[in-house]
Amino acid sequence: MSPLSSQRRIARAASIVMVATLGARLLGLLRQMIIGHFFGTSLDMDAFAAANVVTETLYLVVAGGALASAFMPVFSSLLSRDKRQDAWNLASRTTNLIFLFVLVLSLSAGIFARPIVEGLLAPNMSHEGQVLTVELLRIMLAATVIFSVSGLMMGILNAHQHFLLPALAPMMYNLGIIGGILLLEPVWGVHGAAVGVVIGAAFHLLVQLPGLRGRKAIYIPSLQVKDKHVQQVLRLMGPRVLGLAVARVNFWVNTNLASAYGEGAVSALDYAMKVMLLPLGVVAQAVGIAAFPTFSELAAVEDIATLRRTLSTTLRTVLFLTLPATVGLVLLRVPIVELLFRRGEFDDKSTLSVAWALAFYAVGLAAHAGLEIIVRAFYALHDTKTPVVVGSIAMVMNVVLSILLSRWFDSQGYLPHGGLALANSIATAGEAVWLVLLMRKRLDGLEGSYMFQGVVRASLATAFMAAALLLMDNIVSDHTALIRASVGIIAGAAAYIGACVVLQVDELRQLSNYIRRR
Repeated sequence: MSPLSSQRRIARAASIVMVATLGARLLGLLRQMIIGHFFGTSLDMDAFAAANVVTETLYLVVAGGALASAFMPVFSSLLSRDKRQDAWNLASRTTNLIFLFVLVLSLSAGIFARPIVEGLLAPNMSHEGQVLTVELLRIMLAATVIFSVSGLMMGILNAHQHFLLPALAPMMYNLGIIGGILLLEPVWGVHGAAVGVVIGAAFHLLVQLPGLRGRKAIYIPSLQVKDKHVQQVLRLMGPRVLGLAVARVNFWVNTNLASAYGEGAVSALDYAMKVMLLPLGVVAQAVGIAAFPTFSELAAVEDIATLRRTLSTTLRTVLFLTLPATVGLVLLRVPIVELLFRRGEFDDKSTLSVAWALAFYAVGLAAHAGLEIIVRAFYALHDTKTPVVVGSIAMVMNVVLSILLSRWFDSQGYLPHGGLALANSIATAGEAVWLVLLMRKRLDGLEGSYMFQGVVRASLATAFMAAALLLMDNIVSDHTALIRASVGIIAGAAAYIGACVVLQVDELRQLSNYIRRR
């Protein structure tokens, strides 16, 4: 596979995933808007956000990111060598194993939900909030079991270069939650939102099943832990489980510390993170999902030169798209949050609290985006240990900074949860830069001058965009949030594109050519 053909394949796949991911993220924002309307930054929302930390940890650490990143290279390798029977044996046995394991793990978490919440997750939350968190957690754990199968289905379809249905799955998940809130909230309150999470998980799985039919899928009711390919997945998965567990510690620490800063701090962080995840998901996660199978294939045939060029181009593209998004979120944080959430129970206090956290989360957007790409490159090379080591050090840095910065913010009269968001951004930036440097050594270079040139030009264009945003926001500062946000986004986009044209940024030309070909 030539560098150009691999880049085109990623571009085609990424365009599909981006469109579907954009739809999913917009539905996710609609979901958060509805949640904000009914619950604001209340104790109910604090409890819901805290319970979600536990369920997301179980899914991502075991059944989601860990399994997919370990399963994909092995499964793709078998497919590329035309060993389809072995590939489907692996898929069936891995599905059976992970389902049983997550089922046991979720039942255990339900039994010990109270000590988990009171001792680890939110020890400083009020007793009423802790009781509610336990109740919501026990409902939402059912979704984790469903996701254990659904997450693997996404990996199987992506390995076949089928991205549409897996990309639609998050949309169905959000629709399930929205339906649960609208239909059940009047009767069950925030418990209706928890039931909606389970319904959404079921939709997430069901929408992908038709995709297996066209792949001639074979299901075998077998475990066979000693199967050599299953063993290979488990070996690769071990360090990844540890790495994701380490990364999720950050969310537990943030929830633990935020619970000491009064009602609304936990949910403010959750709202802000969800807003930051919109551009991250549409751009970086979509490109990462699309690029991973190609990275895996290039690594399997040991085409290092093409892998090096493809990776550097992918990183440049992601930074080209996320740098302006970072500045936009920081400068337009108040009108964006007000426009999205300011209604019902979500008042002025909630708006300022969420916007404060968003500013500090947004600073780390480009680092989060780069991490989505570079980590997948390590996994494609069957190296799951290096990201674990680096991630562990970044986790320690995040914990230390979270404690120090939240206390310093508090001592200066600032909202302390802003320090928690800033700590996350600093630690993520350090982790991303370190991994890029290690990958540069691993691939005997990473197109350094090419990368540097792209980042410098995108940064200059972003600086021009920031100036335009500040000017326009000053002009419309007395208008509504809708006008301020709309004018800011339009002016910022125009300024960034214009600056990229003047600076002759390659990514803009490539994007323009791709759109014309479509």
